[in-house]
Amino acid sequence: MSDFATARRMMVDGQVRPNDVTDLRIIAAMLEVPRERFLPQAKARLAYLDFDIPVVEGPDGRARRRMLKPMLLAKMIQAAGVRESDSVLDVGSGNGYSSAVIAQLARTVVALEEDAPLAISAKENLYALGITNVSVETGPLCAGFAARAPYDVIFLQGGTEIEPQTLFPQLRDGGRLVCVQGPSAGGKAVVYRRAGADVSGWPVFDATASVLPGFTATPTFVF
Repeated sequence: MSDFATARRMMVDGQVRPNDVTDLRIIAAMLEVPRERFLPQAKARLAYLDFDIPVVEGPDGRARRRMLKPMLLAKMIQAAGVRESDSVLDVGSGNGYSSAVIAQLARTVVALEEDAPLAISAKENLYALGITNVSVETGPLCAGFAARAPYDVIFLQGGTEIEPQTLFPQLRDGGRLVCVQGPSAGGKAVVYRRAGADVSGWPVFDATASVLPGFTATPTFVF
């Protein structure tokens, strides 16, 4: 049997801490939440490796959705500055791991997922761990979840090729949106902040992530 507790500690000490994650609340959350519990048993041994883990595969066997690597998730949470009083929308929450980690830091989390089997898995995983401040909702990712808006923080658990403008109206004044924006082969983690009617963003570190459904750029044709 794998020693997941040791693997979890090694993940934090070898991947998270060396990448400038200094918020001790994030460190504690990542040590607390058993990442392996959010993967099928056949993939549990991959839980603490330093790469994005495929969680949904298409008919051709290629990954359509991935679980972000621990280091990237931790750095995004730190960039957002999540507070205990915050209401958070976790877009593309997948199997629920990211929402489980964020739930250790925030007041409430809405985990939004459009893949129905992933949403069911997330509900089961969160329930099994006794995490009660996360609600799992199903719907198009690019539409967000307006019924619980406004949010103090919005996360995209995957990449976007476009500025995620459809989600900006769901930010509270002073709210932050964190995403990986740009080409899947070489983007930037970007923090957007709302100030009144204006939303501005700035890059904070290099990052790559598979593009989420609904966040692909429309092809342009040059004649």
